[in-house]
Amino acid sequence: MNNDRAGKEPSSRGWPGRRRRLAALDLGTNNCRLLVVQPEEHGFRVVKSFSRITRLGEGLAATGRLDEAAMARTIAALGVCARIIAGCGARRVRCVATEACRRAVNGRAFVERVREATGISLEILDNREEARLAMLGCAPLVERDARKVLLLDIGGGSTEIFWLERGAEPGDCRGRAFSLPVGVVTLSESFGDGAEEQAYRCMVELVGRMAESSGMPPPANGDAHSIQMLGTSGTVTTLAAIHLGLRRYDRRRVDGVQVSFAALADVAERLRRLDRAGRAAFPCIGRGRADLVMAGCAILEAVHRRWPVDRLRVADRGVREGILAEMLGQSLDLVLAGSPAV
Repeated sequence: MNNDRAGKEPSSRGWPGRRRRLAALDLGTNNCRLLVVQPEEHGFRVVKSFSRITRLGEGLAATGRLDEAAMARTIAALGVCARIIAGCGARRVRCVATEACRRAVNGRAFVERVREATGISLEILDNREEARLAMLGCAPLVERDARKVLLLDIGGGSTEIFWLERGAEPGDCRGRAFSLPVGVVTLSESFGDGAEEQAYRCMVELVGRMAESSGMPPPANGDAHSIQMLGTSGTVTTLAAIHLGLRRYDRRRVDGVQVSFAALADVAERLRRLDRAGRAAFPCIGRGRADLVMAGCAILEAVHRRWPVDRLRVADRGVREGILAEMLGQSLDLVLAGSPAV
């Protein structure tokens, strides 16, 4: 199953990929996610989606290697993805891997093992490409009048940040990517599940120091209240769902919602008072994320301290949608030039 890099296909109807299904797979440190879509005249329709927590990066922070059990879990999930892709008849496929495979000394050997076992060819993204694709996937949520945008993508093994400045002319935008070498899996393995106040504060302080040394600029006068911040990750979607009082996670309610940081802080404080079982009882968290959600809260708080904006727009979209956008011939400039505030 060969990956097909983004590019425009010729089409007699004037837009790429008509009647040809596309697939995008994002293998992260914690999750394996797949989207199969049918291109349509104004975007695409989801044919099949798949998500499974595999914890590929479990133990990576301590050993520098991918664990055998974690690799076996992940290969099993990727085998399901391969069957879905084949069953849906996807003609163009791009499958990417991120921080766990970037960092592990056996990351490339694992990629070869995946190819032999499942037929899926994983492309290991660098940090900049990961951030750029996440920004492209989230670009439809950028408000028309937003001149400065900060995208925060909290991953399992790293946190990607994309800083975007838009000029006065349509399509005039400049972007810079920054990466923090810590995510919810690696942070929780170092400090526990964050239930203890001191451990949680240590998480926030560590990430804060990383943000300061990352090259990410501090806000200029007025920036903190004028930029738009977008958040894409299980952390922000989970906090938003709890804030909305959802009994079951509903992407339609969460994707694009605006939440004040005061409200997000209230939810984080509620969760910190609970033990792991108490957090797992929330239907939008569950057992698979109960030990990770506070690490995500700490990363969010640390970045917000550096960029103290008033609110966050939540995105239940990211790298996969960015891959699909490129397959459909879109670019960040084009999307932002006509992006509605949806």
